[in-house]
Amino acid sequence: MFDLLLYLKVFLVGGFICSVAQVLIIKTKITSARILVLFVVIGVFLEAIGVFDYLIEFADCGVTIPILGFGKALAEGAILGAQESGLIGVFTGGLTKTAGGIAAAVGFAYLFAIIFDARTKKNM
Repeated sequence: MFDLLLYLKVFLVGGFICSVAQVLIIKTKITSARILVLFVVIGVFLEAIGVFDYLIEFADCGVTIPILGFGKALAEGAILGAQESGLIGVFTGGLTKTAGGIAAAVGFAYLFAIIFDARTKKNM
């Protein structure tokens, strides 16, 4: 029914991941885009070495909802694609596994571009 410990673990682990990204943004000159790529690559790496499933057992969606989960899905899709289709599956598998999330991101980006007027900080 209501597992307070699970909610606490999800919140703490997800919050820690987001806090690390925020510290990198504030304390370094690394751009947000590079931090995003770094976290995706970390997710891919953790899935490739087989550690990500243990993190999911511990913190459930605390690790799958942040961008690490997208990296895991890319790696998982590439591995499955390679097993099913060989070399071409390495490239198509990741996109197949993450197509829903990518389509949602593009769709919502388009929707918000229509609704809101985008401006740079200089124009504000």
